[in-house]
Amino acid sequence: MVMTFLIDWAEFALRWLHVITAIAWIGSSFYFIALDLGLRREGDLGGADGEEWQVHGGGFYHIRKYLVAPAAMPEHLIWFKWESYSTWLSGAALLMVVYWMGGELYLIDASKTEMVLWQGVLLSAVSLTIGWIVYDRLCKSGLSEKPTLLMLLLFALLVAMGWGYTQVFTGRAMMLHLGAFTATIMTANVFFIIMPNQRIVVADLKAGRKPDPKFGKIAKLRSTHNNYLTLPVIFLMLSNHYPLAFATEYNWIIAALVFLMGVTIRHFFNTMHARGGMKWWTWGATVALFVAIMVLSMAGPDYSSLEEEEARAFTTTEQVYASADGFEDVTDIVLGRCSMCHAREPFWDGIGHAPKNVLLETPQEIAAEAKRIYTQAALSTAMPPANISWMEPEERRIIAEWFKAAQGG
Repeated sequence: MVMTFLIDWAEFALRWLHVITAIAWIGSSFYFIALDLGLRREGDLGGADGEEWQVHGGGFYHIRKYLVAPAAMPEHLIWFKWESYSTWLSGAALLMVVYWMGGELYLIDASKTEMVLWQGVLLSAVSLTIGWIVYDRLCKSGLSEKPTLLMLLLFALLVAMGWGYTQVFTGRAMMLHLGAFTATIMTANVFFIIMPNQRIVVADLKAGRKPDPKFGKIAKLRSTHNNYLTLPVIFLMLSNHYPLAFATEYNWIIAALVFLMGVTIRHFFNTMHARGGMKWWTWGATVALFVAIMVLSMAGPDYSSLEEEEARAFTTTEQVYASADGFEDVTDIVLGRCSMCHAREPFWDGIGHAPKNVLLETPQEIAAEAKRIYTQAALSTAMPPANISWMEPEERRIIAEWFKAAQGG
């Protein structure tokens, strides 16, 4: 029970860190893309490619960009890299805590595969590297001169991975892994391409050599790709809160449409920042894509029948909780206080689908959600929300004692 408490707080700390570092990375990325696109090239630039005057925080900033490098190396140079690295590292740690340690519940979909947990964890880890290897080879194959075709191939790779993930993983894990797959490409761009190329330019300047402009061009291409991938990654990062997105038969198609929405939204702002006008058609395209996502989500979660759920063999973890003292009492409590919402056909007004796709209609489903039931209804009073079904303190105590008994304490 103490370990459950510690794991929950570790998950919270990692999630908090991940969000903070992601905000820092995305903020700096969006700022520099907007700055780069908005540079003015009139007047005497003193050898710079462009400049911009900005006002913020009660002061004025005069910013200049040198396309390859300045004539001399400045003494103070700020590198933007740790935002990216910290985001990926915290996200990887969070994935391990939630989807590897909790793999039996969150990672592998037993109705799709007979894969055991360690195999699912191995697939999870190995798959995250595939995207970078394939994408990097495409970029180095000469397709960098055909950026539109390169982006289309990258999109095809992401769609294929989304479909592949959903053949094995739960819908929730599919969305999260597709986000991690994409974020790995983005961070690898920074670590393996953008930063090394910038270091080459700095080394040339220090040695008195004229830097080769190709290194800046290559880094610029990868940075642009990262810019267009950012918004879909944010959606995928938050998707576990929206079962209508991940718990449907067409979740991988929904993920693909989200990537297209990211392109249309960023195209509008990138064009605007480059003073290319307001491409309002992109908003129409974005709305159309969102409507398509809504239509696909109407298929709802792909629930099996109640008989099929009961016929499935209990997993080892489920059997532990179902055999613990007090389980029958807990089952009665949950059916009476929780199942009106957490059902295949919720009968609470205003709820069309079970919140977070959590079903609590059978003993097996209750045993499968033991940790969340304990955390939400015994360790805290988060559920039922506003205690709308009047769960009594004694009932919360019974849940706590049952969970403690299952934990061996």
